[in-house]
Amino acid sequence: MKRLLSVLLLALIVNGCDDGNLILDTINFDKAEVTSCSNGLIYKLNDKESLIIDIPTTTFENKTNSQEVFISTSNRVVYRFYSGAVAADNICETIPPATPSVIDQWTASAGTIKINTTAIKTTNTTTNSTRITGYNHAISFANITFAKSTGNQVYETFPFGDYKTTISALAFGFDTTLEQCSTSKEVYNYNNSEALTLAIDPNLIKNEITPLDSPRKGIIGATVNKLIYRLYTNGILTPSYFCGTTIPLLPTVSEEWVAAAGVTDVSGIIEVTTTTNANGFKHTIVLKKVKFKNGTDDFLLGDTFAFGELLTTN
Repeated sequence: MKRLLSVLLLALIVNGCDDGNLILDTINFDKAEVTSCSNGLIYKLNDKESLIIDIPTTTFENKTNSQEVFISTSNRVVYRFYSGAVAADNICETIPPATPSVIDQWTASAGTIKINTTAIKTTNTTTNSTRITGYNHAISFANITFAKSTGNQVYETFPFGDYKTTISALAFGFDTTLEQCSTSKEVYNYNNSEALTLAIDPNLIKNEITPLDSPRKGIIGATVNKLIYRLYTNGILTPSYFCGTTIPLLPTVSEEWVAAAGVTDVSGIIEVTTTTNANGFKHTIVLKKVKFKNGTDDFLLGDTFAFGELLTTN
């Protein structure tokens, strides 16, 4: 009898070690990296397992915020177990490879996808400037219920991982020549897709030479000396965009960053140095220690930023 029991136990052990039929009772992707497909699927791979999130790509906003997305037929979370080692092609290809094959799938039937998004910044230690280069989306699940063949499996908390998106750098790719509106006297600089505008205090632009190392000074404000940086899509900026009584619909403003109010001799400083040239006067405008804000996000323009040169005549 004992010999028979030993044989049965050995048979159970052998069958239990058949990797092709192994179905895990728990999901563990702690050491796996978050990856994405061009079609928007976000996933993690762990040997013969995949954990996939299928939600609209527009969910991942490029701004600091917190979101909760309810799992549904349009916001899916799927766990799959394969007959062999799984790769990106098994997730992202329209027609995935025939092998390895999916031998079990758990589909989330309830729960919440939590997304906490924060800005990723780079720092230039020479200029003390910062730029936002992307956003980190920390994803986790709350009370997620997986429907499987043997019944439901619930995780009260389940960390998925960090999904990163990149954005175009805040370039400030302007030349040195500034323009000024004839009526509002707003000063601006622009290229095809970005603009920096300053509702400058008229007292800072005078056709009078400033003494050596003694520029006229002002600070950024909410109305006078208001400084705005904008990015655009759906068109190309031209001079006709500026100085009108209404802002044109095209190109479209995709981002707007407003400079924080300045503190005298501390931050948000505007300096104007005036010299003469062959046709009149040249006003060189420099911005110092400016911080731009958009919602809860911000970045530093740097200790010193050359806004540009404005030419005027008598």
